[in-house]
Order: sequence, then C-alpha cells, then structure tokens
Amino acid sequence: EVGCGTVTLYDQEAQRLQTIRYGRMPEAKKATLQQQLETEARSILALAPTLQRVHLADGAHHNWFLLNEIEQHLPAPSQPPIEIVDYYHACDHLKEGCDAAWGESSVASKAQFERLKTLLKEAEDGAERVIRTLRYQHNKAKGHKQTRLNRELTYFCNQRHRMHYAHYLALHLPIASGVMEACCKTLVTQRFKRSGMAWTIPGGQAILTIRSLIQSDRWSA
Repeated sequence: EVGCGTVTLYDQEAQRLQTIRYGRMPEAKKATLQQQLETEARSILALAPTLQRVHLADGAHHNWFLLNEIEQHLPAPSQPPIEIVDYYHACDHLKEGCDAAWGESSVASKAQFERLKTLLKEAEDGAERVIRTLRYQHNKAKGHKQTRLNRELTYFCNQRHRMHYAHYLALHLPIASGVMEACCKTLVTQRFKRSGMAWTIPGGQAILTIRSLIQSDRWSA
C-alpha cells in the first residue's frame, strides 16, 4: 500500500504551525519514507534541538516500529519522546467493545460509549477505568461476545501507556492524528482512486512527490 507520513510543528498552545507531508508508492519496509521523515526531523532538530518530540499514530505495531527506528537515528533528545495513540482510533476500539458488551448500536451501548470515551479523555486514570469495565464485561461474557471483548481488552492493555490523554492535554500536546488522516485523503485517495485508474510505481511516485511539495508549501522553493 502507499505509505504516508507527516512531520508537524505545534506551538505551546497546541496550535499547528506547519505540516510537511510525504508519500511513497509501495516499498519494502517503507525504507524511503522512513529516511525522508528522519531527514526532515533531523533538519528541524538542528535548528531547535530542545523541541518536545511526540510520536502520534494508531495502534498498529509497524507504525511504532518505524517511529522508534527513526528516533534511534536522531540526536539524543533533551526530554524523552512521548508516544500517543490517536484518541479517535482508541474510541473506535472502545465502541467495538461497547457494542460487544451491550448490543450492536443499542441504547445501552451508546450510553456506555459516551460515558467511557469521556473518562478516557478527561480522567487521569481513564485508560485503566476503561480496561476495568471491559475486563468485567469480558469475564461474564461467553462465546463470540467474549472473543470480541477479548480483542478490544487486549488492544487497550497493550496501548495503555500511550493513552494518558488528560495529561497530554494538560501539556497542550495533540492527541488526534487528523493531520495524518487528511494527508492520506488529499495526497493519495482524492488523486489515485478515481474511476478506472491504475498506476505504475514510477508514475505514481512522480505525482506523489509533486503533490507532497505543493501540500507542504514547498513548491515555490
């Protein structure tokens, strides 16, 4: 699949200042994309070495592996990088868990989802409270219902250390990967997935490179 990545600068109030977008046609281990993101980060850190680094992605293992690989090749940080799971991806998993426990799109499921997603975002121990609720529902469930709950419980247990959303918000850090989602949509989907389209690797990469420059406000340069 096409790989996308962004490097975004925020001010101290979590207002976005600039986003640099990269897109690469399918490639083993996303090697070129990783190198481009690493080079971009290195050039920014050369000018501002004390910036707080934030790794923001969904729960997919390969995303965290790539981000950690990049980090290992950057200068030592003045403060440890902060890893954050995208809040809305976490909410997608929470909704799956609520539907499994209380019934697909039922009134009870919707009510529990609204309650738990607020706790997840605003309570200091939000992730732990979600985990306790899912574990209780999992322990009393059976069959397919228990299997679904186990999947979502595992997700939250594995990602809990990246889900301190109340703390991140207090530090004015971004908790959602909307910038990345928008990059995938505008850089790739809107141009590459029109009716009847098929792309070669070189042809597609040429378009991605030009669109990346334009969307990063680097075309004139």
